[in-house]
Amino acid sequence: MPVILSLETATTVCSVAITDGERIIAEKKLHEDKSHANQLTLLIEELLNNSEFKMSDIKAVAISEGPGSYTGLRIGLSTAKGLCYALAVPLIGVSTLKAMALEVSHSHKKGELLCPMIDARRMEVYTSLYSSTLEVLLPPQPMILDESSFNETLVGSKVLFFGNGSDKFKSVTDSANAVFIPDKSPSAWAVGKLAAEKFRKNQFEDLAYFEPEYLKEFQATKPKSLL
Repeated sequence: MPVILSLETATTVCSVAITDGERIIAEKKLHEDKSHANQLTLLIEELLNNSEFKMSDIKAVAISEGPGSYTGLRIGLSTAKGLCYALAVPLIGVSTLKAMALEVSHSHKKGELLCPMIDARRMEVYTSLYSSTLEVLLPPQPMILDESSFNETLVGSKVLFFGNGSDKFKSVTDSANAVFIPDKSPSAWAVGKLAAEKFRKNQFEDLAYFEPEYLKEFQATKPKSLL
């Protein structure tokens, strides 16, 4: 199986992992806002130093492609591309939402639907809906949440909601079929596991043209006044 280095920078969490097919060799995760630019390469170096592999053993670099933080995704992708160029290995993009769903699917019952949510400011989230086998039931999209969100799905199915945007939905729904899983953040090892399947199928990204899956155009905000 290919040894894959995976990077996850779509949210405030910075995560890196080395996987070998289904085997998680090593992982490091940093829960520190705005740390990606300063800490990502250090985490990679530390991860390799504490594992059985060297940089030359890496056969591909996988990147969590979004949706998520515009700045975080840019930092992650630029680092991944740089490593791919230096090592002459392919780049593999993996949906952040699907990787989150994979992680939760490992510890919950089959038949439960999986709904990852990433904070997108105010009452908006980036979300998608998956079956317990990761079949896409609702494609990744931005969504403004209210009490009617997912009503039709929740009538007949138990749905697991998780991610840093799920508390927004918890505040507006009263459905007994809505189950909320706290403290679930994206993990690079899940990115690596999904990337292994793409590696086997030779599904690689174009290093020159590949861009993150933002889902929305970037909107700059003015800094708050110090007065």
